[in-house]
Amino acid sequence: MHNPLKYIAHLPLLAALLAPAAWAAELKLELASGSRSWSTEQLLAHPRARQIEIPADVAYKRDMTYRAVPLAALLDGVQPGDHLQAVALDGFAAELPAAPLLGTQGARAWLAVEDPAQPWPALATGKPSAGPFYLVWQNPEAAQIGPEQWPFQVSTFRLLAPVAKRFPALLPAADANAEVRAGFAVFQKNCLACHRLNGAGDSQFGPDLNIPHNPTEYFAGDFLRRYIRDPQSLRKWPQGRMPGFSREVLSDKELEQLIGYLGHMVGRKGSPK
Repeated sequence: MHNPLKYIAHLPLLAALLAPAAWAAELKLELASGSRSWSTEQLLAHPRARQIEIPADVAYKRDMTYRAVPLAALLDGVQPGDHLQAVALDGFAAELPAAPLLGTQGARAWLAVEDPAQPWPALATGKPSAGPFYLVWQNPEAAQIGPEQWPFQVSTFRLLAPVAKRFPALLPAADANAEVRAGFAVFQKNCLACHRLNGAGDSQFGPDLNIPHNPTEYFAGDFLRRYIRDPQSLRKWPQGRMPGFSREVLSDKELEQLIGYLGHMVGRKGSPK
């Protein structure tokens, strides 16, 4: 017969064995000054860590309180003209100009750190939390920070060359008009974190937007605009992960520029890798 006391006696040992795992999360920084890692424990104890309030948090859709470190305090040697990428555990790869990340006035970037002793809520039923690390913003409207610039479940920040230099297959033609070039900028800010195009990009999250077919080729009429605004309104899918882009995030003008860029790239298809 099983003796439950035998198992209870081992609970303290089990807890001791599991405790270090709670501190196992590490944030990797790959910068010009070199590579280093910060553990959850180190970040929570960082001399500049503090409690911050984030109203209307992007991931949780409500007001949240976090223990966080100013991201600028971790970006040793990074200059305002530099370009960084935040990589999440699920393959999401947010492209981030450095200037807003380094700002101390207006919009301010913070690295929220999940305390294993006070875990954050799940993002949805059956989903994990936004931890272990989450880039959040105070006053994001001051720098037109969009939802794609709030990466959660972050594992790495790396200093990289700008997108146009890394991925020439994304570039519009040299004679493309100003609206198409503006659409390329909108694409970088809002789409590249999840999608590749012509096989180019670092994200492992969403489908390629030009190979084998560009969405402007198979969305008729106004359906592509409607899909970008509210994906679930066209194709109800419980597992769908694409967010809708409201007019506050993506203006009507920016939406037209984005669609113009995508349509332009139909004539510039690359070869799938």
